[in-house]
Amino acid sequence: MKYIQFDNSKLPNLEYSLFKEILRTNRAGAYMSTSLTGCNTRKYHGLLVCPIDAFGGEDYVMLSSLQCTVVQHDKTFNLGIQQYKDEYFEPKGHKYMCDYTPDPITKMTHRVGGVVLSQEFILSENENQVLIKYTLEEAHSDTSLRLKPFLAFRNVHKLMEENMQVNTHYTEIANGVKFRLYDGFPELSIQTSKKSEYIAMPDWYRDVEYIKERYRGYGYREALYVPGYFEFPIKKGESVVVSASLTEVSPASLKTKFTREVNRRTPKDSMQNMLLNAAQQFIHRQENSVMLKAGYHWKRPQLRDMFVALAGLACMQEDKKVYAEIFESSLPNLRRLYIEQAAMNNTSIDVPLWFFYCLNEMERFMPRHIKMVEHFGLMNDLLNHYWNGVPGKMHRLDNGLIYARNEGEPQQWMNSKTSWGYLVTPRYGCAVEVNALWYNAIATTISIATTLKQREFIDIWQPRLNQIGSSFISTFCNDKGYLYDYVDGDYKSKTIRPNQLIAAGLRHTPLTREQKKSILDITTRELLTPRGIRSLTPKDDKYLGAMEGNGDQRAMAKHQGTAYPWLLGFYADVMVDVHRNSGMAQLKRIIDDFESELPEHCIGSISECYNGNPPHQAKGAISMAWNVAALLKLMKIIESK
Repeated sequence: MKYIQFDNSKLPNLEYSLFKEILRTNRAGAYMSTSLTGCNTRKYHGLLVCPIDAFGGEDYVMLSSLQCTVVQHDKTFNLGIQQYKDEYFEPKGHKYMCDYTPDPITKMTHRVGGVVLSQEFILSENENQVLIKYTLEEAHSDTSLRLKPFLAFRNVHKLMEENMQVNTHYTEIANGVKFRLYDGFPELSIQTSKKSEYIAMPDWYRDVEYIKERYRGYGYREALYVPGYFEFPIKKGESVVVSASLTEVSPASLKTKFTREVNRRTPKDSMQNMLLNAAQQFIHRQENSVMLKAGYHWKRPQLRDMFVALAGLACMQEDKKVYAEIFESSLPNLRRLYIEQAAMNNTSIDVPLWFFYCLNEMERFMPRHIKMVEHFGLMNDLLNHYWNGVPGKMHRLDNGLIYARNEGEPQQWMNSKTSWGYLVTPRYGCAVEVNALWYNAIATTISIATTLKQREFIDIWQPRLNQIGSSFISTFCNDKGYLYDYVDGDYKSKTIRPNQLIAAGLRHTPLTREQKKSILDITTRELLTPRGIRSLTPKDDKYLGAMEGNGDQRAMAKHQGTAYPWLLGFYADVMVDVHRNSGMAQLKRIIDDFESELPEHCIGSISECYNGNPPHQAKGAISMAWNVAALLKLMKIIESK
């Protein structure tokens, strides 16, 4: 029995399947993504989307889709589906869909009368190449397949218009052709494992619509270029592999390569393996470095997200080496941005402090791969960076706490901003999690200094740590049992937000166990949902329980009640610290609640955020690294008890 199953009778129902999304990626930075029906609902969807070095490494939709038509007795049955103007779908291949499975790879099966055809999709692990295997499972008469490529050759954030600049010429290659629609682009080679006939019939398909973009308030209509089609006969039981790649390949190798790529994949036969597979999809190799993509489709590598997510992504993996490599690859960028060029780049003042959190987590979950003592020099430099401050942006108060104000610019992870420049949650002053991270950073470095017998460092920083700990308690604790979210002079923000949970969940904190318990109780009562921790209590007048509408409307709601799964990692640590083994039941319930999410939005992964109000609909990016990391971390904690 398959781990994730869909109601096959509902697959042709667009209300059921159109909003479930498929995402597969590879280590080269390429991805394929569409809806469960194969109908692209976002401008970010495509069969081959990959970074183009010549254009700054930005992602480009090269091949939007490859529509397959079954030909029998001169009759045609198009298995594709595309939405056009006025919500018109043509062709209507979803009517023939009879099965879908994500394990071990994406597989769609269609039935047309006596014909049963399966399509399996996989990306080459280290190349900008998608492979599609067509297998004729059943047929009672001669059958041919006709494949029609829809080409985009555009940035994922843009839409294509019909134009006269398109290059309609093509070059014949082994079992296929290659295209370069515009100057500067690489060539796209489409080839088949068996001899096929290519028929050139260049045309524009106009008014293609993306319903998700319309809902999000963005441009949603474009024209796609179709150069012609491929056609070849296929027998019952026969498989034909098609390659779309930025390099020419040997057609004779395609079947072998397809099988080899499938054998490399992690089985998706359990929730844990689903999440492990999702975790691996964020890894992106580029030249001599490896990085972690924050999320899909539009999230780029970000230091904060990487530092929060890395250890959680690695903790349940058999091979942890690549995660240590990602960590080490990030450090030159950290030093460049926050030490060498600090005055210019230090707008998000919490980012270097998350480095210390990451070190603690890496030592916790993969001690054989990360040695904290090797990073003492960088740790010392970062502490001095904070101690000295950045004029006009961040400085240290006399009581040792970190104060930040950079008008109109985000200071921490609650960084939502409207198109007219309005910062929704500025939190200027002393933010509670920033100063908790500051305390944790110093305490972590002192522990390493103790190991290295750096007495001079300890003599300087231990009194500072003591002062900061006392200042933290006197500044942020209140008689209601929770922590002020931020303090700016005499103003103390009484809004109940999850940032206090971060403060309670760090390895080193000035908070007592009793204080942590109180924070945990309030978080559980007012912020915990089945999909994560709310960013604001529903009791607050500014609470917005649904992140809906255009970009600005969503920005206004993003940190005003929206729930975030990544915060569950801190919730779990506080729960275990406060309740020990008796807290395991609660953590297991959280995991069980999330299991039902895996087939719902991005199949096998966890979305960026969720509405604060029930039924907690998924919002934002469809797959987010630090959310997957948090759930794997919970599984690891449960497993270790």
